[in-house]
Amino acid sequence: MTKKPNVILFGIDSLRRDRMSSYGYSRLTTPHIDKFAEEGVLFENHFSPSIPTTPGYASMLTGMDCFGTDVVALRHNGPLGEHVKTLPELLGEHGYNTTCVGFTGNPSSRGFQQYLDYEAWQPDETGRCPKAENLNEVTIPELKRLAEDEKPFFLFLRHMDPHSPYLPPKPYERIFYGGDEYDPANESLNEMKKFKPFADFLTSWIPEGCTDSEYVDAQYDGAIAYMDACIQNILTAVKSLGIEDETIIIITSDHGETLNEHQCWYDHHSLYEHNLVVPLIIKYPNKLPKGKRISDITLIKDIMPTILELLEIKANISFDGRNLMPLIAGKPQEFQQESDFYITECTWMRKHGWRTPEWKLIRALEPDFHFKPEIELYNLIKDPEELNNLADSEPQIVNLLLGRMDAYIAKRERETGRINPMYTNLHWHGLERGPFRSSQEAYDSMYIGSIHTAQQLQEKE
Repeated sequence: MTKKPNVILFGIDSLRRDRMSSYGYSRLTTPHIDKFAEEGVLFENHFSPSIPTTPGYASMLTGMDCFGTDVVALRHNGPLGEHVKTLPELLGEHGYNTTCVGFTGNPSSRGFQQYLDYEAWQPDETGRCPKAENLNEVTIPELKRLAEDEKPFFLFLRHMDPHSPYLPPKPYERIFYGGDEYDPANESLNEMKKFKPFADFLTSWIPEGCTDSEYVDAQYDGAIAYMDACIQNILTAVKSLGIEDETIIIITSDHGETLNEHQCWYDHHSLYEHNLVVPLIIKYPNKLPKGKRISDITLIKDIMPTILELLEIKANISFDGRNLMPLIAGKPQEFQQESDFYITECTWMRKHGWRTPEWKLIRALEPDFHFKPEIELYNLIKDPEELNNLADSEPQIVNLLLGRMDAYIAKRERETGRINPMYTNLHWHGLERGPFRSSQEAYDSMYIGSIHTAQQLQEKE
């Protein structure tokens, strides 16, 4: 019996694709991933629709959307439901050894046979945190162990370098910055330092006296470049172990990241594009074309069905995600396009919306603690940075997109037999609510009943 392929999934935390040179970024942040992409398939318009980490990984590792997983909140209440099966659970049933590194405690980590951790938060004596090297110290010995076994393996790696705090070691902390981060005339971080909910954490790792947001942005880019070099060490190990041709390797992310943008400073809340845009690159020598770039919109829920198709494993699961092989094979007519999609965010505030290739609608389900309006509308073609809210001037577009969103929610509620989890996972920030008889009742209660949260924050200001 022929041994099935191995799978290595780089599920990088907080990596936005527009800061990768693979995707056209002006800074050479990912030279090794660039070369990797030349040997595989790169998806140019890949998105993670549900922010933040917990729903992102849930979708990645189940092939389901947020209605299918019932997961929307950072602080998800309870474990992943038994109504879904995770990728490690399924592969374990098919004879795979399964290991995850840096993914303990996440609801979606259910089913791995081996859990390994590494230091991804605390800086060393230099004040920097060599996150990716710490991961390699754990991963490469485990990779060797897995490669020596007769069974195929699934190895999941959660790199944390693009996740704040951005603390790449030398020389990466300055390779993209040549200015004076202490210039007293620079006021680009003033507003951030006044935002009390984040100020203490951010100033705990941003150098004392730093005034320049470009310096902090460069730390993010440097962290990506440092991680890229360390990822190459893993790819080299795969090659030296003689398993490159029999290993499917995927590079992707759970969500993007906010830098000094939209007053969301160095975090990953909000539904603006920088949080939704993520990379997806798949390499499988002799099975997938080299250097192919696909412009169709793809979503994080498509990853698991595509992996199973490459493995020729029949799961008997009705995935919400789509198998991407028709696109890879140049047969888009056999692929179900999904250019419009539902977006959700439940991190420090709760929002949802609807995204089309042209428009982005965002509706707050609770008051925004940055005091943004309840409804936001952006033209993504004319205003790609989402700086001009057109909600008041384009009421017809607002109503059209609200109608599409509400119709989609109703459809998914019928299909799953459950209320939208945005209306039921209600204890994410300690408020006791529900249960509700309808989506509208839930919406009214959450929006009106939590106004005091924003008021209290404003009073503290």
